[in-house]
Amino acid sequence: MKMVLDNFLFSAIFMLLLSIVSASDAEYNLKNPNSEKERLLSTMIGIQGIVYCKSRSKLTPLQGAVARITCEGVDEYGYETESLSILSCATDEKGYFIATISPYEVKDQNRRFRNCKAFLELSPTEACDVPTDDNKGISGAPLASFQRLHEKNIKLFTVGPFFFVPEQEAKSIPDDGY
Repeated sequence: MKMVLDNFLFSAIFMLLLSIVSASDAEYNLKNPNSEKERLLSTMIGIQGIVYCKSRSKLTPLQGAVARITCEGVDEYGYETESLSILSCATDEKGYFIATISPYEVKDQNRRFRNCKAFLELSPTEACDVPTDDNKGISGAPLASFQRLHEKNIKLFTVGPFFFVPEQEAKSIPDDGY
């Protein structure tokens, strides 16, 4: 009888501890709904987008444009370190670009990246070389949702589309962007 009582008491205490741990995890997730965004990037990521030249109401894919990806660096304890900035490959004839970031390419393996953003960096032509903040092309488009490409073991984020405009049209855009 004592053995049955001891087993019951042990089970009850174990279940109580398990429920406390589960409740504390649930509380953390409720307090931090952006935990996925804040999670440190520890796998290969890809960032894709399209860049256009917007002249009046006409959109033309801009071949040869470049985007910049910048991420905050954090050490193994979560403290900020040197940030990372990379350039995409030049856009193709359809204005498409892609950039990849791998934590394994970084010299300090204890460093991880978070809060990555994509920016317009360079236009290949002087005829359409003023960046706009449409879709946060100037202020930085955050990498929010992604598709997981299981066969390539990559998280693929999509940003934009981004737009450059000719200089004469940029002068007609008010300073506040509207």
